[in-house]
Amino acid sequence: MISLKPAQLSTESRTRTKRFVFLDNLRIFLTILVIAHHAAQPYGPTGGRWLLFNPERAQILGAFFAVNAGFFMGLFFLISGYFLPASFNRKGASLFLQDRLLRLGIPIVILVSLVIPWVLYQADLPSLSFWQFLSQQYWRMGALEFAHLWFLVHLLVYAVGYTLWRWLRRSQPRPTTQLNPPSHRWIALYALGLAIVTFIIRIHYPIDAWVKILGFIPSEVAHLPQYASLFLIGILAYRHDWLNRMPSRRALLWLGIGLGAATLRYGYTGFGSDALPDLFVGGGWDGRSLLTSLWESCLCVGLCLGLLVLFRDYLNQPSRFQKMLAANAYTTYLIHIFIVIGIQFLVAPYPLHPFLKFVVVTVISTPLCFLLSQGLRQLPFASRVL
Repeated sequence: MISLKPAQLSTESRTRTKRFVFLDNLRIFLTILVIAHHAAQPYGPTGGRWLLFNPERAQILGAFFAVNAGFFMGLFFLISGYFLPASFNRKGASLFLQDRLLRLGIPIVILVSLVIPWVLYQADLPSLSFWQFLSQQYWRMGALEFAHLWFLVHLLVYAVGYTLWRWLRRSQPRPTTQLNPPSHRWIALYALGLAIVTFIIRIHYPIDAWVKILGFIPSEVAHLPQYASLFLIGILAYRHDWLNRMPSRRALLWLGIGLGAATLRYGYTGFGSDALPDLFVGGGWDGRSLLTSLWESCLCVGLCLGLLVLFRDYLNQPSRFQKMLAANAYTTYLIHIFIVIGIQFLVAPYPLHPFLKFVVVTVISTPLCFLLSQGLRQLPFASRVL
C-alpha cells in the first residue's frame, strides 16, 4: 500500500481547511450552472439529444451552451484532479480505489441500469413492458445511456490511471522542490497548445459527436484534450500549491480575457444569425474551426484560472448554508437531470416564451435538487456513497 509519511500527512491536513471552502463554493456554482445548462436544452439551438424540444427556440441560449461547454466541465476536472493526491495519500492505493468504486461505481451502475432507462421508457412508452424494454432494447451491448454520468466514468478511469502511475513510481523519492505558479507566458503557451490540439481533434470529431472509447467509456472527443489536461493541471496545482500561491493580478487578468471571450460570443449571437455569417462551428478543416478552437481555449483558460482565484480571494468564508450546499453538491449532480426533465414536461403545455420556460425550469429545479439531495443522504447507508 502506498502512503505518505506521518509528517507529510500532518502538513496536508493543516492546509486542507484553508483550501476547501472556496473550492466547495466553486463546485456549488458549477453544479448550479450544470442544472441551468440542462434546463435550457429544450429551449435553445443545441446540437445534443434531449427527450423533448420546444417548438420555438431562444437563440441567445446557443451562446449560453457554447460558453458553458467551453469551460465548466473542464473546471470540474481540474478541481477533481486537485483533490485526488490528498485522498490517495490519506488512504493508500487499496482504500483509495475502494472508495472511488463505492462513490462513483455504485451510482453509475444503479442510475445507468435502472433509473435512466425508466425515464427513457416513461418518455416513449413503447408497447413493450418495462422489463422487456430493458432486456430486449436497453441492455443490449452498446445501448446503455450514461447521460451526465459520463463525467463519473471518466473520473473512475482517471483514478485507476493515477493509482497505476503512483505504483510505477513507488520506489522513487518524492521531490521536495515546488514549482512557481505558471507565468503569463506559460499560461498563454498552454492556451495556444490546447487550441491547436483541439482543432486537430475536431477535424474528425466535432462538438456533440459522442463515441464509446474501448466500448464502454462515453466520450465527447472534441473536449477530451481540455478535460484530460486540466485534470493533470489540477494534480500539479495540488503538488505545488498553485491555487494558494497564484498572484491575484495575474489570474484576474486572465479572468478578464475569459469574460471578454464570453461577451464576444454573446454579442455575436445578439446580432442575429441572419445578419452575420456563422463564425463559430463545431469542427472541420477550415478557418472557422480554428477560430472556434482559439476562442474556446482563451475562454477556458481565462475563466478556469480567473474563477479559481476570484473565489479564493472573495468567496472563501464558510457558513451553515454554504456547508449544506457543499455537502449536497455531488448528490445534486447525480439526480438533477431527472428533476429537470420532470419540470420540463410539466411546463411544456404552457404558451410561454422559450427563454422564460428556461428561467422557470432553472428556478424551480435548483432548490428542489438540493432539497431532495439532503433527503436522500439521510437514507440508511446512503452517506457512504452520496
